[in-house]
Amino acid sequence: MKNLYFIILFLLTLTSFASAQEAEKDNQNLPRMVSFRSDYINARSGPGTRYPIEWIYKQKHAPVEIVSEFELWRKIKDWEGSETWVHKAMLQNQRYVKITKQDFANVYAKPQTDSKIIAKAENEVIGHIEKCPEQKDFCLIKFSTIEGWVNRSDFYGVYPNEIID
Repeated sequence: MKNLYFIILFLLTLTSFASAQEAEKDNQNLPRMVSFRSDYINARSGPGTRYPIEWIYKQKHAPVEIVSEFELWRKIKDWEGSETWVHKAMLQNQRYVKITKQDFANVYAKPQTDSKIIAKAENEVIGHIEKCPEQKDFCLIKFSTIEGWVNRSDFYGVYPNEIID
């Protein structure tokens, strides 16, 4: 019976250690950019379903920044600077950007402003990040069937000096 007690105690300790490591792993990269997994996401005033819904996000893949974590809930900051809580299942690690420049942002053939403009991306359009090279003011973004270089100042979803390969 004594051996059974020690086995159970050992298993409980091992489980607690694994849970603590997983929680520490989640918290080590704050803040970090992610995107919405769905096109219908409840934004709550606190970390749990008992908190009221403040508003609903309706744009799949919109980028947001995780600024805090509590159990299964993530406090996010959106492209307008609003902070709210969403369930972690509603977020994904795939990286997207949202055009924030009024009217439109130029999409260039090369990462320079004197390059040919191949498209214009309207305000609030979502694009997938292909890469953001080191020491460049541009990132390669894919918008549906068009891929080109967009100035970092024209969108939300990448930190100022962040490198994405």
